[in-house]
Amino acid sequence: MTEMDDTLLIQGGTLVIPDESIEGDLLVRGEKIQAIGKDLAAPGDATVIDAVGCYVLPGVIDAHTHIQLDTGVYQTSDDWFTGTRAAACGGVTTVLDFATQFPGQSIEAAVEARLIEAQDAVIDYGLHVMVTDLPPGREGELARLPALGTPSLKLYTTYRPNYYADDATILRLMETCAQHGILPLIHCENDAIVTAQTEALVAAGDTGWRHHGRSRPALSEQEAIRRVLFLAEVAGSRIHICHCSTTLSVALVAKARDGGQRATCETCPQYLLLDHTAYEDAEPWRYILQPPLRPPGEPNRLWSLVESNAVDMIVTDHCDYTREQKTAQDDFTRTPGGLPGLETLLTLSFTYGVAQRGLTLPQLVTLLSANPARLWGMWPRKGGLIPGADADVVIYDPRPKGTITAQALHHQAGYTPYEGWRVHGQVKTTIARGEIIYDGGNFTGRRGRGQFIKRSI
Repeated sequence: MTEMDDTLLIQGGTLVIPDESIEGDLLVRGEKIQAIGKDLAAPGDATVIDAVGCYVLPGVIDAHTHIQLDTGVYQTSDDWFTGTRAAACGGVTTVLDFATQFPGQSIEAAVEARLIEAQDAVIDYGLHVMVTDLPPGREGELARLPALGTPSLKLYTTYRPNYYADDATILRLMETCAQHGILPLIHCENDAIVTAQTEALVAAGDTGWRHHGRSRPALSEQEAIRRVLFLAEVAGSRIHICHCSTTLSVALVAKARDGGQRATCETCPQYLLLDHTAYEDAEPWRYILQPPLRPPGEPNRLWSLVESNAVDMIVTDHCDYTREQKTAQDDFTRTPGGLPGLETLLTLSFTYGVAQRGLTLPQLVTLLSANPARLWGMWPRKGGLIPGADADVVIYDPRPKGTITAQALHHQAGYTPYEGWRVHGQVKTTIARGEIIYDGGNFTGRRGRGQFIKRSI
């Protein structure tokens, strides 16, 4: 489709609309969904797309990514064009990434700098703000976040000294978030436990990749979640817990929610599909991430919590470090943490959630599109096949069976933690605000066509 072709009629697919699936057609006019129904007439200027046998889904929203990440120690290899190109090829039409406030920088300057970096994005994007330097007396800067369209704040209970926030800081910033309608999202690992475990392994000479999981035990995650939930309750703040890797982590959030607290959580494909026996494989460097992989049995139990709606969304925590960066030293203390995952999110979630476990298509759409849009302030513009919404659409063909290989993917890493995994189905077409950006195995998007989405929670 060219920029002049502004009408699409997607015919004969199974449309997954909020809470149900229906057989029908979807009409796109310009950047918006115009109509949904059966046997819609094709306007004379329409490009007709045959979706018979396919699922027509709202574009995936990956609400936790790290594109063109600079931690001050490591830098990922991608940029906003290559990162969002990979996303588009996997059916992702919106990402929520992070604007890091570096020491000495204002919150507003951090957002402005990240927006400049993101100008080459192929798909739409929003930003959480990662606060690292906001001492007492400067909390008022957070009041600017809603006006900037970035009403969410990332905090860490670990990664000293770069990102770490102590309890007093977390409580102080949560109180400010509660005052201004800002939603904090927290990376939860007890820094003291992680530090002690790591130091013990270093002292014993056990720094090889295969020891990584031992350095960040599940207890460190679970304790930190319990603690920040309590701090959020005291502060009167909403709270979102990032990348839950254990069933107890999710259960703690669910218990708080059942008690009336405004608490939500996410998990990732790596925690639903992989376990710590991967560190015993020939290439444990593929699985260095924080939090690390957990014992066998945890993935199956996590899936059960996903199926029972205790988990609000599935995200990737995507970090596109290269094979060369990952394998530079067989030392988990000197290996960048994080896995590439943007392009495989939908296919893995469909294969191992819907095709193999019986997750329903509406549940899949809720986890990958609707809930991220609702929670992070983009609904109903994003997240659903609704007339008037942005025409972010994925046509997914469930019939082909294939294998994931790094060679066929579009990110920069040169590897995937899912090399050789069998999958059901594939993305046939990705449409972003009415424009076909991926079709039949070919990327057709344009550098810089993505827009910054100002969110309102």
